[in-house]
Amino acid sequence: MKLHLPQYSFKLFLLLLIPSLLKAQEVENDFKQLMEKYNAVGAAVAVVKDGKLVCTHAFGLKDLENKVPLNNQDIFRIASISKSFSATAIMQMVEAGKISLDDDFGDLVGFKIRNPKFPDQKITLKMALSHTSSLNDSQGYLNLDVINPDKNPDWTKCYNNYLPGTKFDYCNLNFNLIGTILEKQSGQRFDNYIKKQILKPLGLYAGYCVDSLDSTRFVKLYEYHADTKTYSPSPAAYAPRRTEIANYVMGYSTPVFSPTGGMKISATDLARYMMMHMNYGKEEGTRIISKKSAKQMQTALSADEGYGLALRSAENLIPGVKLIGHTGSAYGLYSTMFFNPQQKYGFVIITNGINATYTDGFPDFSRDAINCLYQHFIK
Repeated sequence: MKLHLPQYSFKLFLLLLIPSLLKAQEVENDFKQLMEKYNAVGAAVAVVKDGKLVCTHAFGLKDLENKVPLNNQDIFRIASISKSFSATAIMQMVEAGKISLDDDFGDLVGFKIRNPKFPDQKITLKMALSHTSSLNDSQGYLNLDVINPDKNPDWTKCYNNYLPGTKFDYCNLNFNLIGTILEKQSGQRFDNYIKKQILKPLGLYAGYCVDSLDSTRFVKLYEYHADTKTYSPSPAAYAPRRTEIANYVMGYSTPVFSPTGGMKISATDLARYMMMHMNYGKEEGTRIISKKSAKQMQTALSADEGYGLALRSAENLIPGVKLIGHTGSAYGLYSTMFFNPQQKYGFVIITNGINATYTDGFPDFSRDAINCLYQHFIK
């Protein structure tokens, strides 16, 4: 079957298409300049406008040694943006009446969690979700022994010298403990619970367990060495940890999957997850959390940091624009997810290696990348 068009139609089609092609080329050229400025290995981006995914693109390399190009299907470990998945699952349990944000954190975890300097002050689940618990990472956070009084004689060093609930201190240990609570309350292993409750309903290819994913899609991550201007790979980012999983203790071994930073996902699927939060808990007819819970996650509890429940506000990424989201950095990667829930636009940017510099707490690459995409697609 042949399609017959008037003679002018193809010419008109080209006239309509050419501005779009020129625009796309302009965006690509500008972003490639950013890549060169920060010596980026690769970067994947996704842009949402008017509540719809309008752009996904991959720049640079997935594998530096073998010169393998990055593509939109490739998946990254996204570091601390992972915390919002854990918090979202917690809000589901709160809505179900299984737990309360005001519950004693130690009671939920299964052993005493009290700041020894303020033993009568309850540390709540809400404090842990908002990094106001007074816990710190000085003893590490890769297992729960560090804060368990029965396991670590230096457990008191896990607490700061101020009243819980009064100050913000970003702490990864908070969220590895939160993952434990999800297991205790659900009876399911952490990675499986997140998959069942969030990933599968949204149709996302992602997960915390390395062996549950196609390893050929993993993006190699690289640490940059400023002194030699070279990169070295970080294979530990995708360590399968099979021995630990084989000896897994439900409700205690949870840090094996790193609820605080272990999610693996593509930029495109992370944008779809972001749209759920942008739409206050719902995406394409699928409700993950209530509107009330979504707004609570986005409401700042610490004024200076603008941090809510694993989501924070930022007013200094784009001048004069307030955004909600999170960043992540580990193993050389830098991930950024920020959105505007009122105007229904947002950005995901993930790089697997850059020469990182910071201004006001944000990587300069992420700031420049968001402004580049904002100027081209939103403003």
